[in-house]
Amino acid sequence: MSDVNTKPITMAADEDEVIDVDKLMADFDKESNTRHFKGIFEKIIKIGMVLFSLYVMFDGWTGTMEERQKMAWFIGIIVFIAFILYPVSKKEKKRPNHVPFYDYIFAVAGAGSFFYYAINCQAIVDRASRINELDIAVAIVGTILLFEACRRVVGLPIVCVSAAFIAYAFITVSRNPLRVIMYKLFYTTEGIAGTPLNVCASFIVLFIIFASFLEQSGIGAFFVDLANSIAGKATGGPAKVAVISSAMEGMYSGSSVANTVGSGSVTIPTMKRCGYKPEFAAAVEAAASTGGQIMPPIMGAAAFLMTEYTSMPYSQIIIAAILPAVLYFTGIFMMIHFEARKLGLKGLPKESIPNFFKLVVTKGYLLLPVVALVVAMNHFSPAKSAIIAILVAIAVKLVEGVVKSIAHKKFDFDFNLYIQSLANGTKNAIGVALACAVAGCISAMVQQTGLANVLSALVQSAAQLHPVFALMLTMLMCIVLGMGVPTTANYVIMASMVAPIIMRSLDIPVLAAHMFVFYFGIVADITPPVALAAYAGSAIAKSNPMKTGVTATRLAITAFIVPYIFAFSPEMLIVGSEAPWYEIVLLVVTAVAGIFIISAGMEGYLLKNMPWWQRILALAGGLCMIIPGITTDAVGVAIIVVLLLLQKFTGKKPEKKITA
Repeated sequence: MSDVNTKPITMAADEDEVIDVDKLMADFDKESNTRHFKGIFEKIIKIGMVLFSLYVMFDGWTGTMEERQKMAWFIGIIVFIAFILYPVSKKEKKRPNHVPFYDYIFAVAGAGSFFYYAINCQAIVDRASRINELDIAVAIVGTILLFEACRRVVGLPIVCVSAAFIAYAFITVSRNPLRVIMYKLFYTTEGIAGTPLNVCASFIVLFIIFASFLEQSGIGAFFVDLANSIAGKATGGPAKVAVISSAMEGMYSGSSVANTVGSGSVTIPTMKRCGYKPEFAAAVEAAASTGGQIMPPIMGAAAFLMTEYTSMPYSQIIIAAILPAVLYFTGIFMMIHFEARKLGLKGLPKESIPNFFKLVVTKGYLLLPVVALVVAMNHFSPAKSAIIAILVAIAVKLVEGVVKSIAHKKFDFDFNLYIQSLANGTKNAIGVALACAVAGCISAMVQQTGLANVLSALVQSAAQLHPVFALMLTMLMCIVLGMGVPTTANYVIMASMVAPIIMRSLDIPVLAAHMFVFYFGIVADITPPVALAAYAGSAIAKSNPMKTGVTATRLAITAFIVPYIFAFSPEMLIVGSEAPWYEIVLLVVTAVAGIFIISAGMEGYLLKNMPWWQRILALAGGLCMIIPGITTDAVGVAIIVVLLLLQKFTGKKPEKKITA
């Protein structure tokens, strides 16, 4: 056995391996590539961002402003902050407190364009499509600067996609294209100020602020310790700890890359020391961090977006997401287990593992804000629920501070934590807001040009060959459009463009269609060639980026299978199913068994190493188990039994590996 396993393993980075998290975030997460401010400049910017968060919270609770004016003020402020915080490129020299003069001009002009709309909203509405030359000029300036701000903060892919749709509109609109298109984009609730931005301003930003409070509260460290207490001793323990903790953190972070870098700076070096190959260690973290956004109850804010797009209650959304999420993480867990068995790896030493019950008793109160959110969502609007959860998070830290003050007999309260949480909430919302605004342009141009009908006809043509081909085409659309796009904006694009197409073309229920596009938009973060989460993990692991992306895709294979199943058999989502309870239980059991044997086939190990033909047999048997139906289940069970017998009674027994 390699001597790597003779070293004591702990969930901490190597002492001689320094990981620059800030640099990695700047390299792989454009939203982290900000200018640096000190002194009075830092205080002014922080105060401005805190006030913006407070304004969003106040408006979320009262909801008094007219929708179009609200959108214009909101995105105008976002554009202004974006040009002040984000450099034109990574190559710009980042001197403290330095903002080039042209960015001040862009900030004022960009924000001013949207403020012009907010101030003159009623007059512009009265003019309707007969907007004058000044209106058109303002719209052009505002749109161009919005796209530039989005390029800086989010990246080029979504800007290129949106620009292509706008260019297509100019080709297809024959009469007054400039006036028609700029009116549609800038002055209606179907373009920039459309549903995506409205949902973002109304409650997504509030959930981002809530996530910021959770992050500042130390819940991330609690999740790592909790995962450690659950899976630390298991075979390949460090990797399983990484999966559990990243799933829980990814649930509220909303960013695959940020979660990969934040958690991976600790978990990836630990997995490498345990004996996992660098590509595998990085892929585990990337796949788990990405999958956190399909994990109920928060799902990286996607659950709340789905309530808007599907008009279904939040409680039904999270119930529907449970089984697919369980299957996803079961698949990753089992592949980790089989890889560890194949390499002869062990878990963490007993002395490094915290006591589960002691941890829950002493730190379990950190989960109260999440519990409050789930309870509130069943009684209040998403916006008010998020605000209630934020207030509970504040109350929890206040009580914690009081208890510590009494215990230490001195004042122990950090007011700056709340200030930082509010400021970070605004900063983290900038990229999502800009992406949602640009995504609104895509939706507007799809409607304006009738492109939705073209795409629908394309999907229907594929469906005539077989419905699976139509879903495969849809999957490719989701992955391509989702590359390099933040998860929330990604789902917005998919929900407005792609989901309606497969609902019409294949008669798929609304929730199944939205879950289908959501899953494939999510996995774009680990699917080469633009697998940002996988590449971020590979930078930490010092592994080959492309191999890491391929390995992460293999680990996340369930995410490429399960959506097809619930598209054809929506009872897997439980919600709205008329099937009796025992059929749903059978579905769960057979699906988990199917993922188990598929994981073995992907890793090439069950009781011992599997030759290629047994791996193919395992994959076939697993698919049969996952596909609902008595016949397929019987075939799957037969294949699994044959495989187990072959593994048990044929070939050489694996050599026992000794570990420290």
